[in-house]
Amino acid sequence: FCLGFAMQHAEAGMISPQLRKRPFFHQIKQASLGIHGIHVQFIGINFLESLVSEFSPSTLSAMGLPREFHDLCRRSLELDYLKVFYCWTRDAALSVADKITESDSAVNEVKVCTAALRLILQILNWEFQCNSNGKKGVNVFSSGIRHDTALSNRTECILVQPGPGWRDILISSGDIAWLLNLYTALRLKCSHEGFSIDCPIAVSARKLILQYCSLTGTIFPSDNGQLQEHHLLQLLSGIIPWMDPPDLVSKQIECGKSESEMLDGCRALLAMATVTSPTMFNQLLKSIRPFGTFTLLSTLMCEVIKVLSTKDPEEETWSWEARDILLDAWTALLMPLDSAGGIVLLPPEGVDAAATLFAYIVESELKAASASAFNDDADSDYLHTSISAMDERLSSYALIGRVAIDVAIPLLTRHCTERFSRLHQGGGSFDPTETLEELYSLLLITGHVLADEGEGETPLVPIAIQRHIADFVEPDKNPVVILCSSIIRFAEQSLNPESRSSYFSPRLMEAIIWFLARWSQTYLMSPEESQDSSYSSKADNRHQVQSTGSWRTVLRYFNEYDHGKTVLDIIIRVAIATFMYYPGEKFLQGLTCYQLLHALVRQKNICVHLVTLESWSKLAIAFANEKMLFMLNGSHQKSLAQTLVLSATGFRDSESANQYVRNLMGHMTTYLVEISSKNDLKRVAEQPDIILSVTCLLERLRGAASASEPRMQKSIYEMGFSILNSTLILLEVYKHESAVIYLLLKFVVEWVEGQITYLEAQETTVVIDYCMRLLQLYSSHNIGKISLSLSSSLLSDAKTEKYKDLRALLQLLSSLCSKDLVDFSSDSLEAHGTSISQVVFYGLHIVTPLISLELLKYPKLCRDYFSLLSHMLEVYPEMVGQLNNEAFSHILETLEFGLHHQDSEVVNMCLRALRALASYHYKETASGKMGLGSHASSLRNPKGELQEGIFSRFLRTTLQLLLFEDYSPDLVGAAADALFPLILCEQGLYQKLGNELIERQANQTFKSRLTIALQSLTSSNQLSCTLDRMNYQRFRKNLTDFLIEVRGLLRIV
Repeated sequence: FCLGFAMQHAEAGMISPQLRKRPFFHQIKQASLGIHGIHVQFIGINFLESLVSEFSPSTLSAMGLPREFHDLCRRSLELDYLKVFYCWTRDAALSVADKITESDSAVNEVKVCTAALRLILQILNWEFQCNSNGKKGVNVFSSGIRHDTALSNRTECILVQPGPGWRDILISSGDIAWLLNLYTALRLKCSHEGFSIDCPIAVSARKLILQYCSLTGTIFPSDNGQLQEHHLLQLLSGIIPWMDPPDLVSKQIECGKSESEMLDGCRALLAMATVTSPTMFNQLLKSIRPFGTFTLLSTLMCEVIKVLSTKDPEEETWSWEARDILLDAWTALLMPLDSAGGIVLLPPEGVDAAATLFAYIVESELKAASASAFNDDADSDYLHTSISAMDERLSSYALIGRVAIDVAIPLLTRHCTERFSRLHQGGGSFDPTETLEELYSLLLITGHVLADEGEGETPLVPIAIQRHIADFVEPDKNPVVILCSSIIRFAEQSLNPESRSSYFSPRLMEAIIWFLARWSQTYLMSPEESQDSSYSSKADNRHQVQSTGSWRTVLRYFNEYDHGKTVLDIIIRVAIATFMYYPGEKFLQGLTCYQLLHALVRQKNICVHLVTLESWSKLAIAFANEKMLFMLNGSHQKSLAQTLVLSATGFRDSESANQYVRNLMGHMTTYLVEISSKNDLKRVAEQPDIILSVTCLLERLRGAASASEPRMQKSIYEMGFSILNSTLILLEVYKHESAVIYLLLKFVVEWVEGQITYLEAQETTVVIDYCMRLLQLYSSHNIGKISLSLSSSLLSDAKTEKYKDLRALLQLLSSLCSKDLVDFSSDSLEAHGTSISQVVFYGLHIVTPLISLELLKYPKLCRDYFSLLSHMLEVYPEMVGQLNNEAFSHILETLEFGLHHQDSEVVNMCLRALRALASYHYKETASGKMGLGSHASSLRNPKGELQEGIFSRFLRTTLQLLLFEDYSPDLVGAAADALFPLILCEQGLYQKLGNELIERQANQTFKSRLTIALQSLTSSNQLSCTLDRMNYQRFRKNLTDFLIEVRGLLRIV
């Protein structure tokens, strides 16, 4: 009722100034301050809380009012009332605080204070948008969801940035000191009088304290951080008892005390680490303790890890959460969000604290590994945690280790050397299980410290390593060289049959392969020039010159002229061993295929040497002939084939590269032709061994086809050409084997995609004819159709299988389209009577009836379909007129679906397609031609229902989308490009829709604004009816202005 009263007296979208003259807010103020008693005070604070919540975009109620109204109300509340409400609420809390701390029976006062603290917290959580002048435009595209949670990947840390207008109220008012004193008194009551530290008032107070820790931005003046440091020091002084001394606090928790204070203390450190520099962060504690904040952070984390090591690994306790929060704090200090990859310098105490912590982390990880060695539990979390699952935690450990790299590298070297020696000296006289688990853990930690993940690029030597090994220029004294060489020598011992059987378990080999893959991308034969250019400009020149010589020593030691080729040969022989001596170890072999070997062939400078190695030749020969490698997982065979073919880029001439590929793949193509030529193929085709052989061959052929490069293009074309007829035979024979059909289609897609742009016209004609036959055969056997008589579970499986087939066919058609965009052939396709567009549209005729709206819910299929459709309608709009009504209706239906898709890229592709069709039709009809002909006017769908023409339909849909629905602002440009030609095609309908929109407005002011905006949309900026680049740009600006003006008042919330 009260909110309704306030809304009725609002003017021009803001809280009416007249309300100040009315007793409304005066009564609320008196109630919240307790003038009318404690019960009314509680109600008053709760009313203010509801009011703030109601005016927040993310929690407002649907009231049937324009969105613009809500936005202006929110701005009015922020500028004129939020600080007032804060002061009332603070005063309310102050009015009852003394009675709470001095009395045991202040139940009602506790309720009031808890509500007040909760409201203050809500006010600080407000999404502040106005600067000190209150200037902030209304975001007409906002959905009301907060976007200031950029730190969501870090633990529960949302920055509070209210601006300078709040400085006196939040910083200079003494509120923080009062709040800390209140919580201290509450703690005292809890410790002596049996109250819980997790009671609502205590929890609310702690949350508010944490929120004060997150204050940042212009609320602090430009005074070199003095006021902010004083503010944080005040908070830290009150928070420190929650977690210090860490060992005593953790013992109390283990004895039954609540862990909430400890966790909130960790969160406070995270907040402070996020809003300060490392130097300021460390200085905070030095004012009140003999050590800095880094020392506390290190000691605290050591204690948490100590507690964690005593717990069941599968039981998530408070120490798990505390460890993650503290790791986030280290990450915030060492990788601040605004650092842009630059160097973060820590004070000396911070480096020492990191060194102590890293040493403790390594020790605890080794203890955990050792303890898990004899764990008989089949579901042991430690044993089954994959490398990727541990990656985030290990990356955080690596950041800490790199800060103290002078300590970390020798420490890791000592631990590795000790365990290598233990294995060598033990022989067969002791059980190596514990040592193997420790080595597994050590290799993962070492790999993360020494190198970063590639993520699609060649990772460089970490800057911390570049800077901190400046004094070791001689290779035999360089700590990084010593550590890397010792691990590589140990990996080489896996080639010895006796050593391999003694202690190179599959699990240890996984760690070795993972380490070699990660390490080789950074250090093995790395081009020194690229490393030079990457060095951060933020480093001081003196240190840069010193350290450059050292890390270049590391790279030079492992480059092609020193030990690089020897190391490369060792790596290849170790990789072969994983295939030959560890059968059935899918994860190990997957690491070898996808990470190790793939990382090597990505680098041209390595491929040049790779193809000269005898070990690589042995791998290629084994791949072509060894039965053991035919037993690999299918996807691993594909990856291995791709890797082996890609290595051919290392040959210095194309003839050698092509001959290498022929020798590698010749056996496979011959075998596949032999299988398809069997007289009794239909009888034996269903035999498991034949199906296995066919699937293995197709996976290998897929891998080779996907590795197509200009240098090997000729041999890969020959490889595919030699089996074209065989694939058609197999398609017919295995029409009921969905797995074989899918692999066959994917091979064709990979091969056509890699070859089509390089083929001469005659070769292209052969490929296109083959694709036509493939599509016809696929269609004639109804391979893509789904029987509706299947049960729901079988129907779901069938949809999944057919979705994969249809996606492959769409990719095939898209690959054919690329010939019209990129063509390296010397003659024209038209001279041979071949048209890409006709083939692709024929393919669409076959494929689109099989693509239901249900199947378009598969994201990848959806993207591929609309990508092809958008391309076809943009490049060949004239072909649309040749579609029959059924096919055309299906395309319209899918475009309608795509325009309302949640994926903005799909919406963008649909808008591009509409622009292409509308602009084509407008230009054609303007010159007296038919354009899209009957498709542009009303037509009947397959059900016989009359539908309006395509442009009328999509003019309505596009306007509806732009004015009333949620979408990304990034789509406005594409929408403008589609709407402009649609309006030109249907000018009468546009006028009609505009008039209807105006007439629906009851408010005369809104009516007038909308009328002017609609006129400006099609007339401002000298817009004309010509579809040229300049007019498209003008209409884009007009539409943006139009939406800013009217979208807020048209959207009802």
